[in-house]
Amino acid sequence: MNSIHVRVADWQKDNAELRRIREAVFIAEQSVPPELEWDADDADAVHFLAYEGDFPIGTARLLPDGHIGRVSVLKDWRGLKVGDALMQATILEAEKRGLKQQMLSAQVHATPFYERLGFKIVSDEFLEAGIPHVDMVRVS
Repeated sequence: MNSIHVRVADWQKDNAELRRIREAVFIAEQSVPPELEWDADDADAVHFLAYEGDFPIGTARLLPDGHIGRVSVLKDWRGLKVGDALMQATILEAEKRGLKQQMLSAQVHATPFYERLGFKIVSDEFLEAGIPHVDMVRVS
């Protein structure tokens, strides 16, 4: 396996790759309706792409208020620390921007992953796109 690396992506230039990954994970695998997946926040977000070699395999986004979202890794690359690399890059960028608090809505099954990164559950369980979620917060 090539090494995994993450870079800040450009929503316009990297749109096809960002969409390909999110459509595969959220729309095809998890049955999230397209109208819920794509929103106006994408234009203002800082986007990230994770690569194995030259091939994009994961994505995440950071909103100006410190919300992290759309963390997604293609199925064949799960369990290989791609999510860790994406989250570390996203948290670092948030801190560089002075965002001392990062927030996210996590799918309940993924809460142990986010807890390892310092996030704490701050809400009761709720449904988003028919999937159980909780809100989580991390303070730098």
